[in-house]
Amino acid sequence: MISINERAAEILRRMASQAEVLGVAVHHLSNGATVIDAGIAVPGSLAAGKLFAEACLGGLGEVGFTRLSFPGMEGGLWLPGVSVRVEHPAIACMASQYAGWSIKRDKFFAMGSGPARALYAGEELFQRLSYRDQAQVAVLLLEGRKLPDEEVVAYVASKCGVDESQVLLAIAPTASLVGSVQVAARVVETGLHKLIELDFDVEQVVAGFGTCPLAPVAADDLRAIGLSNDAVLYGGQAYYAVQTSDEELEAIIERIPSSASRDYGTPFYELFQRYGDFYQIDPLLFSPAEVTFNNIATGRTFHAGGVNVELLRQMMA
Repeated sequence: MISINERAAEILRRMASQAEVLGVAVHHLSNGATVIDAGIAVPGSLAAGKLFAEACLGGLGEVGFTRLSFPGMEGGLWLPGVSVRVEHPAIACMASQYAGWSIKRDKFFAMGSGPARALYAGEELFQRLSYRDQAQVAVLLLEGRKLPDEEVVAYVASKCGVDESQVLLAIAPTASLVGSVQVAARVVETGLHKLIELDFDVEQVVAGFGTCPLAPVAADDLRAIGLSNDAVLYGGQAYYAVQTSDEELEAIIERIPSSASRDYGTPFYELFQRYGDFYQIDPLLFSPAEVTFNNIATGRTFHAGGVNVELLRQMMA
């Protein structure tokens, strides 16, 4: 059985062993847990972002960096980008990478991603997934701006059924190098979550690949949320290999990219300002700009959406 917690633990231990080179800091708490600061009191790095994102994927994907260029960009403008290759996408993206665990303890708040979610399995999403992990170690990746303490660790350990000393946490704010990388690396995941919204069985997805522009680090976390979402919604491109019927893909393909949403076309930060509540934004917006599906059961390929060059230009301004 694949244990995504064991695989992710190896990645975080490697990250901790190279802390100085990667620009991160390692904290050993009194209960034996390990916390890696990847961007709060340290600068972090692109390399740290790669490892953070790969741990989010439960060690079932590889993250890299690339140069992206799109037709219509004047003056030869190019964008730094993140590429991600995923094996077992339903496990790697939905049971692990998806930021579905809201961690709230006293004055601490962060969004939790990573394989510890598949130990806890307390989210409604897990009713759609057959995978559960069994491990003695719990790995959780956090998006926030305050380091977790022993109380947070105790909460995670209790939900995951592991000893507190076997909890490994890493945290980075959205407005950080690691934050920009790990959000861009969600480009395949966002498409899978959209498929769930459309009642498609994501366990039919065999493999995934995607690229996404790397959002510039913003002055604050709210603006960083805006820019990093814009990168996925207007510049993310994702490919999926699936085993299903052509009729099922034909029925949903045009609804998968972000352009199918009523909120498409407005920078994400402006949408947040308009609604004042993240959950009021149309959930169908959250998906890559462009998607390609190869049905390996029949050999047919389906495509929808496209990159929004103008909004990408605004993102980099």
